[in-house]
Amino acid sequence: MSAYDADVIVVGAGLAGLACARRLQRSGLQVLVVEASDGPGGRVRTDNADGFLLDRGFQVLLTAYPVTRAELDFGRLDLRPFEPGALVRTGGAFHRVSDPFRRPGAALATLRAPIGSWGDKRRVAQLALRVRRGSLAELFERPETSTLSYLAGRGFTDRMIDTFFRPFLGGVFLDPSLETSSRMFEFVFRMFGEARVAVPARGMGALSGQLAADLRAGSLVPNSPVESVSSTRVTLSGGEPLSARAVVLATDGPAARRLANLQDVPAYRPALCLYYAAEEPPVEEGILILNGEGRGPVMNFTAMSRVSPTYAPPGQELLSATILGGAIERPEVRAEARSQLREWFGPAVDGWEEIAAYRIPVGLPDQSPRAGGVRARPLCTDAGLFVAGDHRRHGSIEGAIVSGLEVAGAVRARLTAA
Repeated sequence: MSAYDADVIVVGAGLAGLACARRLQRSGLQVLVVEASDGPGGRVRTDNADGFLLDRGFQVLLTAYPVTRAELDFGRLDLRPFEPGALVRTGGAFHRVSDPFRRPGAALATLRAPIGSWGDKRRVAQLALRVRRGSLAELFERPETSTLSYLAGRGFTDRMIDTFFRPFLGGVFLDPSLETSSRMFEFVFRMFGEARVAVPARGMGALSGQLAADLRAGSLVPNSPVESVSSTRVTLSGGEPLSARAVVLATDGPAARRLANLQDVPAYRPALCLYYAAEEPPVEEGILILNGEGRGPVMNFTAMSRVSPTYAPPGQELLSATILGGAIERPEVRAEARSQLREWFGPAVDGWEEIAAYRIPVGLPDQSPRAGGVRARPLCTDAGLFVAGDHRRHGSIEGAIVSGLEVAGAVRARLTAA
């Protein structure tokens, strides 16, 4: 051991790297985690701005994720659930779409909502039954097409797709074109149906914070960007070399492509998240609001402090708006977003204070069939470097954690056999 700085060096302290490092430490190995930024979490971090909790982009936890549920202590996270369903903006008004099993009193309003035909709503129920059949492993082996083709093939009308599925799934996948794999759609639709959608009381960063808190003191080194990696060596940007019996590259996809010359990393989809402070919320519920009209840059909107009052200081409200695709590049997009929200909620929007704008160039991997779809990619290169991240499995909190745990198992097996 004295010839090495650690048994294993993990590069990157996002969810995948943290889950991997924690599992390896629990197996008795000496692990060093080096992180380029000033703290753990990667894309799942929360900033505190004068009492406002700002997740780095609109994110939620699907509590049905089986591996995430097993790895994290949900009780300690103090989860705050969203109101089931959504408010869909269409025809100049908001219409409620609810889960009839969780909100039976809203079933009639859902049936009357002008977001599709009665047949569409019957097909939603049939779809919910279909995605629950079989194991998750079997689901990820089903024939693959785009989500758009999948929905059209199951008989959904253009109105249902454009008014509901496009704004809803577009926000989930950061893909308003709905090119994302049908496998990912079935997985996510199943997870939404099986349990609640929530955020931790202290922000989404509490997920990565819980993983990081379980690591041994001193084993996570922030502010340590990496210049190069190999199967047994990591060189920091300052030139300092570190050596280990195994190296795990657990960065986001673009960094993994640069450091390891990985050729199977897909492109990533971007997003822009705007946060506003207000004295009064435009809606009283912590519910997702969807742009079913197809006009304006805002795809979805949520009063985060209605989901969890802890997201804003007393007497204030925190509001979140998400913009996707090429629109985030336009200099005027923030003014366009405010104009759209003014149309939705009235002149009170003029009094909202924009307190943050998070431009996220590396949001989620492109999971369209043309980009390789949703499939298990190798967790170890031919040169012996281990690789973890959502780009190895699928673009979700669950996918990142699963990849980290699988890599931990592979590393342990190699070092045990050595």
